[in-house]
Amino acid sequence: MASFSIKFLAPSLPNPTRFSKSSIVKLNATPPQTVAAVGTPEVAAERLEPRVEEKDGYWILKEQFRQGINPQEKVKIEKEPMKLFMENGIEELAKIPIEEIDKSKLTKDDIDVRLKWLGLFHRRKNQYGRFMMRLKLPNGVTTSAQTRYLASVIRKYGEEGCADITTRQNWQIRGVVLPDVPEILKGLEEVGLTSLQSGMDNVRNPVGNPLAGIDPEEIVDTRPYTNLLSQFITGNSRGNPAVSNLPRKWNPCVVGSHDLYEHPHINDLAYMPAIKDGRFGFNLLVGGFFSAKRCDEAIPLDAWVPADDVVPVCKAILEAFRDLGFRGNRQKCRMMWLIDELGVEGFRAEVEKRMPQQELERASPEDLVQKQWERRDYLGVHPQKQEGYSFIGLHIPVGRVQADDMNDLARLADEYGSGELRLTVEQNIIIPNIENSKIEALLKEPILSKFSPDPPILMKGLVACTGNQFCGQAIIETKARSLKITEEVQRQVSLTRPVRMHWTGCPNTCAQVQVADIGFMGCLTRDKDKKTVEGADVFLGGRIGSDSHLGEVYKKAVPCDELVPLIVDLLVKNFGAVPREREETED
Repeated sequence: MASFSIKFLAPSLPNPTRFSKSSIVKLNATPPQTVAAVGTPEVAAERLEPRVEEKDGYWILKEQFRQGINPQEKVKIEKEPMKLFMENGIEELAKIPIEEIDKSKLTKDDIDVRLKWLGLFHRRKNQYGRFMMRLKLPNGVTTSAQTRYLASVIRKYGEEGCADITTRQNWQIRGVVLPDVPEILKGLEEVGLTSLQSGMDNVRNPVGNPLAGIDPEEIVDTRPYTNLLSQFITGNSRGNPAVSNLPRKWNPCVVGSHDLYEHPHINDLAYMPAIKDGRFGFNLLVGGFFSAKRCDEAIPLDAWVPADDVVPVCKAILEAFRDLGFRGNRQKCRMMWLIDELGVEGFRAEVEKRMPQQELERASPEDLVQKQWERRDYLGVHPQKQEGYSFIGLHIPVGRVQADDMNDLARLADEYGSGELRLTVEQNIIIPNIENSKIEALLKEPILSKFSPDPPILMKGLVACTGNQFCGQAIIETKARSLKITEEVQRQVSLTRPVRMHWTGCPNTCAQVQVADIGFMGCLTRDKDKKTVEGADVFLGGRIGSDSHLGEVYKKAVPCDELVPLIVDLLVKNFGAVPREREETED
């Protein structure tokens, strides 16, 4: 197999004159931060020897580094996961009955682990023989044709089939059975989609501004950059094994809004728009992540890259992580652990060695993101930068949709917009490019009673992971419960501003409870009668935007049946809520 090589088209870059120093009214000068402030760890030279090597077109762990590795690393060594796609291994695997597959450890590992490289997650515990399929959808941009195709896939699975919008602006479809996978993959290719390299030790969906290209206040259109990143990561949907054997998963985002809809502080790599010597480019944040044992915000790498180097620096950072990252305890394999070990300057030096010119400019103080910025609500109807056009943000309760819903949303995009839909990290949908003359008719569409542009204030910020309905790792049910509890809380209090409440079924925190105003992490606990029941650890104080801050545990192991009064109390004491009985008395 030939080594991976691909040529990229240059993205449409911002107008340089727009960013001349005289035109910048307010910049947030952030002095470059270096590791000198906290000290640089001493790292032995042998520690910097790459732990992987290329063999027959794939990257594998070297023999001398295979002691003490985790089970997932052993699975990768036993059989290269990318061969299921790049050498059509899925075609043969799909022909074998799943009961036969289970009789061999090699093929059992195929369906439970290696298929995640194709975006397929076997729901062994709760949906034996069925899979969730995760797509790649850079910047959350999709088309009506793609949406209809995904609807056609899940429709054939009846009650087992549905789709979810994820917290990475992405689609996940459910109910898939293995014999159908080769045909589904062909269908995805025909509509310009891929599920490749979207699970396990791969790069996740590149997140960008959901209002890219239509936002009157945007700093830069993030779509060219997220598209280039996705093309590089997946080798233009043909597979890129150079970045498919990472120590753990890895999340990127490109920031294009003052609102920081992209949540840069929780990504492994965040591109922050900044000017240097009159040139447009990005300062880099690195290392943000959530896990069951540790959560950390991204930190400055003290590096700036021109816009043309978005892909080269991504490649260099991924190669440093791939080559040097820890592959033992899975809880210590995310990139921030490597940064801790090498120090920021040591890690930066390893990235610099892997850049095309083996150099990396220091960060620019001319950050274009305005710190004192009130985050805008994208739900509802808003004017675009294009005169005569608007976009509409629709609330999708906890991100769950059925086949009929997807077809209806695709129809709205075609009839009223340009056939495009945008997914957001809050699990909602934006339809752009609507002529203002069509807004009145759009607002009368029956489906908007289900997917409202103006939902109740507490529903606006509600996010929930899959929960134990489908996910074998989830401890509690999340989606239906979060809706029911929120509805009850709304009956008891009134608020004047949204409060972001996130529900996650387990400590893996897919719903990112640490960034919520109030977060709920599933657990098992005991009720008043000492019976084991579903419960939640309650988090408080997460913030997003330029003053981002991770929330902390407020109260552990609260039975789910006791959450309503606790939430009411928190809303009254911390968020200005008024009990409805008092409100009625005052009136």
